[in-house]
Amino acid sequence: MNPDGTVTLGGVGLVATVGLPALGALLLALFPARADRAARITGTAFAAATLVVAALLAVGANTGSGGWFGYRPQTAGPPGIRPWHDLDLTWVPGLDLRFHLGVDGVSYPLVVLTALLTLLCCGYTLWRVPTPGRGRTLVALLLVVEVGILGTFLALDLVLFFLFFEVVLLPMYAIIAIWGGEGPEMPRRYPPYGSPVRDRARHAARKFALYTLFGSVLLLVGVLTVTTAAGTADLVTLTGGGGLSRGTQLAAFILLAIAFAVKSPLWPLHSWLPDAHTQAPTVGSVILAGVLLKMGTYGLIRVAVGVAPEGARWAAPVLGILAVAAIIVGSLVCLAQSELKRLIAYSSVGHMGFVLLGIATLTATGIQAALIGNIAHGVITGLLFFLAGAIKDRTHTGALTELGGLRESTPRLAGLLGFAAIASLGLPGLAGFWGEAFAVVAAWQRGGPLWTTLAVLAAFGGALTAAYLLRLLRRVSHGPASPAVLTLTPGLSGAELAAWAPLVLLALAIGLAPTLVLGVAETPVGILLEAIR
Repeated sequence: MNPDGTVTLGGVGLVATVGLPALGALLLALFPARADRAARITGTAFAAATLVVAALLAVGANTGSGGWFGYRPQTAGPPGIRPWHDLDLTWVPGLDLRFHLGVDGVSYPLVVLTALLTLLCCGYTLWRVPTPGRGRTLVALLLVVEVGILGTFLALDLVLFFLFFEVVLLPMYAIIAIWGGEGPEMPRRYPPYGSPVRDRARHAARKFALYTLFGSVLLLVGVLTVTTAAGTADLVTLTGGGGLSRGTQLAAFILLAIAFAVKSPLWPLHSWLPDAHTQAPTVGSVILAGVLLKMGTYGLIRVAVGVAPEGARWAAPVLGILAVAAIIVGSLVCLAQSELKRLIAYSSVGHMGFVLLGIATLTATGIQAALIGNIAHGVITGLLFFLAGAIKDRTHTGALTELGGLRESTPRLAGLLGFAAIASLGLPGLAGFWGEAFAVVAAWQRGGPLWTTLAVLAAFGGALTAAYLLRLLRRVSHGPASPAVLTLTPGLSGAELAAWAPLVLLALAIGLAPTLVLGVAETPVGILLEAIR
């Protein structure tokens, strides 16, 4: 229902997209412990239904009101954006807060990716539940995380955006602290609390929570700064500056940019990420890298740049420098890593640096590079963490020195790892190429000594990316089989193939047909840039 009392099918779809995983999580809480597998099947069914509803949000998007996106009339105030579908209900009348959800070409690919990865992770638990078990609780927490991430991508009210943004904190903390530890599924005998293994998992969870809380405080202050000055929390109205003074926009952008940098995470606020990834269970790492990090970069585009464009223009050179620093530093650290999951975690710092570089250019090419880079990173890194979990589960080690010769004993697994690594380094024809290549192109097109230098350094960082991923393949796949690898069986389970195949196909599809992402984002990105000029 909208303010005029009408109910649209798109609005129902938006509510269902957020409501189905929430309902599934609540329902799983009613299952007794002895019905653990039935609960996991039920949770997976809710995740599947959420994916179907999320995918159907594109139906009816092109309504003839300007394509995927349209302007509000100039007489309605500052230029804003009108989503494909939206739901705008009174929420807290006394504070003029509204329950406003909407989807557009910027958020839609992220919504579908979130629903897909959650389904794959819930389905994965049907085959293997990390120690100490309690699979129904794990699946319920994954669904709650999904609610928070989907709500963040769909919220068109700043206060609602903030609330959804915070929903993910406690369930992800629990996933890392309870199911995390050495190896993807822990040793067969679960270490007691107080053991070094358990302490490392809890330490990583606490570090994740503390960094996230720090960012949350800054985000809350930034949201209050904007809403108090503008007299509204509606993102449609606020896009383009919403009448905010230059000083307010500068202050708001600084607060919002740091908050989103923590979540992404962007260098130098990234130190929580390697520990969280190393200690998290496989499904936790996939969700964390695949979509949770994208909340930060999405917020940077939608909220920070959209609401405070003066601040974005002022800070663009600094963001560009930090982005290139992240690319170089992340790549150099990866070259020195000796642990599989930690290397993949640090690679995210560099890949997110390319996303930030695209955003910092404030050009259509750069923003689109950031958007497709987000999706490509979610697909490829999600696949890499699935594969890393499978390797560690079989060998009970993640040390690169103990994983040599993987192709000799498990050629299929080694082949999939090679495919994911090649996709991650940006080989043309695979998903990783477009975002990184066009982020460099956008910086070069921006022109001037600073941006030209940043483009050259970013291109050098791309070469370093190829170097550490090829080093990874040489250490893990090639050479004589190590003792940890020698006894492995060559087969892959059906559950593993079912979880990995969609990501392999997406990496190919996006690489060969980038219009799957760029086609829906082209018009909204152009309109966003016109609105913030």
